[in-house]
Amino acid sequence: MTLNKFNLPDVGEGLTEAEIVSWKVKPGDAVAINDVLCEIETAKSLVELPSPFAGTVTELLVPEGLTIDVGTAIISVSDDVSGDPTPADVRAPEAPAQPLYGKLPASDGGTADSAQATESALAGGPLVGSGPKADAVKRRPRKTSPASALSPNAPEVEPVQPHSPAEVTQDPGPVTSPAADVDNRPTLGGTITGLVNRVLAKPPVRKIARDLGIDLADVVATGSRGEVTREDLVSYQAQRDAELDKADGFWGKAGKPQDQRIERIPVKGVRKATAKAMVDSAFAAPHVSIFVDVDASRTMEFVKRLKASRDFEGIKVSPLLILAKAVIWAAARNPSVNATWVDNADGTDGAEIQVKHYMNLGIAAATPRGLMVPNIKNAQDLSLKELALALNNLAVTARSGKTKPAEMQGGTLTITNIGALGIDTGTPIINPGEVAIVAFGTIKQKPWVLDGEVIPRWITTLGGSFDHRVVDGDLSARFMADVAAILEEPALLLD
Repeated sequence: MTLNKFNLPDVGEGLTEAEIVSWKVKPGDAVAINDVLCEIETAKSLVELPSPFAGTVTELLVPEGLTIDVGTAIISVSDDVSGDPTPADVRAPEAPAQPLYGKLPASDGGTADSAQATESALAGGPLVGSGPKADAVKRRPRKTSPASALSPNAPEVEPVQPHSPAEVTQDPGPVTSPAADVDNRPTLGGTITGLVNRVLAKPPVRKIARDLGIDLADVVATGSRGEVTREDLVSYQAQRDAELDKADGFWGKAGKPQDQRIERIPVKGVRKATAKAMVDSAFAAPHVSIFVDVDASRTMEFVKRLKASRDFEGIKVSPLLILAKAVIWAAARNPSVNATWVDNADGTDGAEIQVKHYMNLGIAAATPRGLMVPNIKNAQDLSLKELALALNNLAVTARSGKTKPAEMQGGTLTITNIGALGIDTGTPIINPGEVAIVAFGTIKQKPWVLDGEVIPRWITTLGGSFDHRVVDGDLSARFMADVAAILEEPALLLD
């Protein structure tokens, strides 16, 4: 019997350590090649590690919750597969077969096989935009109480249109009659009110939400095409109840000394990497921020028309899509915002500005494990439809915690969509290695002077932060003005 030790591989590019978050196997379990052994959290993301061996797990060498260096032995697997429940005709060929990983020096002085996992084993979340499927047979919904409706045994609601998570994108939602011509409506306010307030969900789910006092706009949708399901309501209600329970007991007992009422949370993984990157950026790049209010009413109309278009059927469309296209368009007119400041390696004179003639567009995404900034590679080459699909995929993958380290490297300019959280604007910190970041605020109906008259319009505020070593006041103002121009008149994208 041969005993194989598996060392922690570098699953990114130059990562040095990772935390064992959870083991998916235990001693005595039979494993095949590519079976998931454990989940690890690196400085970039949560990653599943597949087994490079087939055999039987003999020992878990590292406990959950421990942060270890790359190259440390984490599990031992014997080549004895006598306990393997997998039928021989479907089991992986003899083990150890050609391992999935390259060679790393074993931490115990021996030799073990490890290195980067295959793309298929570490793949992210599912792709979106495959289009709606045929509607199921329509049945009259039975009447249920809120409690019974939230039961896991309650029947599933058939989705009707695509939607996507709220963490990364703002979604005005579909109106009741998406094909209606907005020009025939009496006022612009009436046109867009339904757009902003509409969230995708079936009537029974809406009724349950009303009975429980849940605002559907606050619920993260996980349906196959983005609709809010009963399970989403169950999860949201459970989280809300848990928060209330924690709130009731949050403050420590008054009689206890204050030094005994302090909760200490270790800083590690994504949070540790984010903190270091933000400190390095804030103190290395001299930030300057500017803001501009934008009449985004035409963008809202354009989004509505895209939703009604057959070409975009089954694809999530939101104002963030138009902003992303606007940033790409404006960067081509003001190239220095899509650049990197590079110091001389030995600290002597000779720093240079590297202007990138490609756009790896970063989208800041709030995830359960902290802030991540995956980027869309070569976004400048994507059509509007392709960019919408890329944003959808980025959102789903980030929210599921499956963003791969390579997807967060090499960004050239970033958008942070704080409007999805109801925030008007802010002063974002530039992502390290870049010189510009744009904050997209919430879109609200406000009084606006147009042709001498005060009328309701849909207004947003853009905030931009720039590295003043590269982007001076004039350039930053011209760039932000160009971005605003597209949001005010998306037809300029046709030029």
